[in-house]
Amino acid sequence: MPNGTLSQMSERTLRLYDTMTRQVKPLELVEPGHLRFYSCGPTVYSYAHIGNFRTFLTADLIIRTAQALGTRVTYVSNITDVGHLTQDDVADAGGEDKMARALQSKEGEQFNNVWELAEYYEDAFLEDWARLNLKEPQVRPRATQHMREQIVAAEQLIAQGNAYETPTGVYFNVESFPSYGKLSGNTQENLKKASREVVLDDNKRDQSDFALWKKDDKHLMQWYSPFGWGFPGWHLECSVMARMYLGETLDLHAGGEDLIFPHHECEIAQSEALTGKPFSNHWIHTRFLQVNGEKMSKSLGNYYTVRFLLEKGADPLAIRYALISGVYTKPLNFTDQSLSDAMGNIDRYRRSDAAVAAGLEAARPGDDAIGTLLEELYDQALDAMCNDLNTSVALAKALEGTRVILREAETLSLASAESGKVYLDRINDLLGIVRPERVLADLQTESAPKVDEARIGALIQERIDAKKAKNFALADQIRKDLEAEGIELRDTPEGTVWVLKSTL
Repeated sequence: MPNGTLSQMSERTLRLYDTMTRQVKPLELVEPGHLRFYSCGPTVYSYAHIGNFRTFLTADLIIRTAQALGTRVTYVSNITDVGHLTQDDVADAGGEDKMARALQSKEGEQFNNVWELAEYYEDAFLEDWARLNLKEPQVRPRATQHMREQIVAAEQLIAQGNAYETPTGVYFNVESFPSYGKLSGNTQENLKKASREVVLDDNKRDQSDFALWKKDDKHLMQWYSPFGWGFPGWHLECSVMARMYLGETLDLHAGGEDLIFPHHECEIAQSEALTGKPFSNHWIHTRFLQVNGEKMSKSLGNYYTVRFLLEKGADPLAIRYALISGVYTKPLNFTDQSLSDAMGNIDRYRRSDAAVAAGLEAARPGDDAIGTLLEELYDQALDAMCNDLNTSVALAKALEGTRVILREAETLSLASAESGKVYLDRINDLLGIVRPERVLADLQTESAPKVDEARIGALIQERIDAKKAKNFALADQIRKDLEAEGIELRDTPEGTVWVLKSTL
C-alpha cells in the first residue's frame, strides 16, 4: 500500500475529517507507522481561554488515539511570540502586534518589557496545559528563535518570483500561486470581490497579497534583515517551523476553524511555492466553543480561562472532560451544568481507581469476573475514537467500565482488580480523564473553596440514617445545607457520592 496508513500497525484505522477534501478519510502517512503532526499553538499575550484549549485537546486526542494504535508520533506545536497582529481575520493582517498591545494594557504594567510578558504568559500556558493532561510535543518552537530561517525563506520566495519587496515590507504574490484558496474557498477572484478581506496598501501589487516581512524600525520586537529592520509575518512563522521539524510534506496539520483563512491558506501558499510539494496531506479544524449558549466575551462575563475555573472550584480533569464531551466537528456549548456533570463523572473514575487499588491490596482469591467486559468496552471506546474522534460515544463506553468496577468494588478478586487497573490505565492513555499524568502544585487562591471531607462523609452517613428512619425532612435539609456550601450529593447505584460544584 503506498504511503502506509495507521492500519499497518493495527486492524483499526484512524479516520478524520479533512478540511481540504471535505470528507472523512484515513490518515495516510508518508513514512509508514510514523505520524508527523503540526498543530498551531498560542500567541502568548494573555492567558489562553478554554476555547483555545478545546482546539489543543483535539490534537491531544489524535496523538493518544494514534499511539493506542501503535503509531509513533512526532508532534510539533509552536509558540507565537511576535508578528501576530490584531486584525488577523484578513489575508494581510493589520493593526497592532498583539504582544505590543498587551504590554500597553493595564495587565501589561507589571512587565518591564515585551520579552518578560511573553515569558510569563508562556509559563502560565504550559502550567494550564499540564493540568489538563495534554501530551507534551516533541518540539515547541518559538517564532523569535527561528528568525534566520524565516528571513531565508522570504529571500528564496523573492528569488523564485513568488514574493517582492516594497517600502513597507516583503509580500507574497498570490497571483504566482494559482491554487490559492483551495483550503478555504477564498480564491483570489473571490478576494477581489470582497475588499474587506484585505488590508489596503498602495505599495502592494495586488491587495490580496500578504506580508512575509513587515518593515518597522519602531516595533518593540524587531530584527535586522536584508530588507531592513522589522519582524516576520505570522503566516511565515508556522510554515518555516513546521517544515524545519517535520519535513516538506506533513501528514497532518491542525488548528481552530478560525485559522482556515487566512492563516492556513497562506501557510499552504508559501510552503508549496517554496518546495513544489503538498504542504500537508490532511487538515483538521476544531469548531468554536460557546459558553452558556453565547460567544465568549469579557463584556458578557463568560470569558473563561483554565485558571479562572480552577479558582472557582473546578477540577482540572473535569474541565478536560467537559471540553472533549462533544465531537470536534461541531460547535460545543460549555455550560455550568456540563462542567458539574463532568465533575461527577471524574469522581466515578477516582472511586473506581480507589476500588481497584483496594482490591489489589486485599488480593482476594477468585476468578476474573469483569476482565472480558472491560476489554470489550475499551475496544468500543477505541473504535469510536478511530471514527473521527467520536468522543461522545467513547466517553459513554469508558464510563460504562466504571459502573462495572464499582458494582464489584467491595468484592473484587485480585484477578478482577488487575483487569480493572489495566482498563483504567488504558482509558487514561486514550482519553486522559482518569488521573493526572504529571505532579503539579494545585492552583490555590483565597476564593477557592475549602472542604472538610471527613465532615461531608459524616453528613452523608447522617442523611442515610435519616432516610432509613423515614426522617425525610432531615435528609432533605442535609442535602440543601451541603448544596448551599457548593457541595452536590448524588445518589448512585453504588451509594451516595459528593462532588464540589464550580461557583461560576
